[in-house]
Amino acid sequence: MIGSFSATRDTIAMSSRMAEAGADAVLVVTPCFYKNGMHDRAMIQHFTKVADAVPVPVIIYSVPANTGIDLGAGVVAELAKHTDIIGLKDSGGDVAKLGNVVYKTKQDDFQVLAGSASFLLPANVMGCVGGVCALANVLGEAVCQLHSLYQTGQMNEARDLQHRLIAPNMDVTRKFGVPEGRHVHL
Repeated sequence: MIGSFSATRDTIAMSSRMAEAGADAVLVVTPCFYKNGMHDRAMIQHFTKVADAVPVPVIIYSVPANTGIDLGAGVVAELAKHTDIIGLKDSGGDVAKLGNVVYKTKQDDFQVLAGSASFLLPANVMGCVGGVCALANVLGEAVCQLHSLYQTGQMNEARDLQHRLIAPNMDVTRKFGVPEGRHVHL
């Protein structure tokens, strides 16, 4: 999976090149340059056009802290009906919204992923299938262990590890960044 974002035409071109290079899927960020024009219909049209045009599945990427746009659960549920839109990575941190998206898309072949390790456990509890987390670049074993603890029903241990991952995750996503991850510890 490789990330792609820009205007619809450019996103299609870039995503198609990524597919040619061997990507199994593309992670497409919400378009955000003209925020005032990025209403629900525009988002549905953008992602539909991209999914119709590229030869690999599309995963929607909602990262409101960076784009200023937060996709609503209804928009995601409508997009989930497209056979080539297979999932959502949501980094917004609104666990209730994630649960609502999981609920609204449960009849579709669609997966919801947490976009941050700081809320991975609560997202899993709400029905997300996992996460794509920056912290995994630095503390990959611990992030995978959290998911495994949840899957095996070891909720007390999972909760304790989730608590311990919050500060390092904030260090990676808000303070140091992934390249300076050597400064991050459990």
